[in-house]
Amino acid sequence: MKKLILSAAIVLGSLSTFAATIATNNPVEKSVTIAEEYTEIKIEELPAAVVNALKKAYPDAVLTKAYVNEKKEYKLDITVGEKVGSLFADANGKWIQK
Repeated sequence: MKKLILSAAIVLGSLSTFAATIATNNPVEKSVTIAEEYTEIKIEELPAAVVNALKKAYPDAVLTKAYVNEKKEYKLDITVGEKVGSLFADANGKWIQK
């Protein structure tokens, strides 16, 4: 008899958890990406201030590509050892945080 009551309690308990509805909240995230248009330029076209700032800050860096945007901000793709990265500078050779 005890087994029958225990079995009935387990069955009823499992049915109640199966039938329970779970409220889900799906937040919607919107992200806006403002892509700055950089156009590739020759390394020789870089201003001397930018080249000097790069040599001073990163003497072991190898400049692989250079880009410029409408605001005369420069994006420099560099390699230091095995690390590859990008730096941003203005026309005066001052570094920009992006």
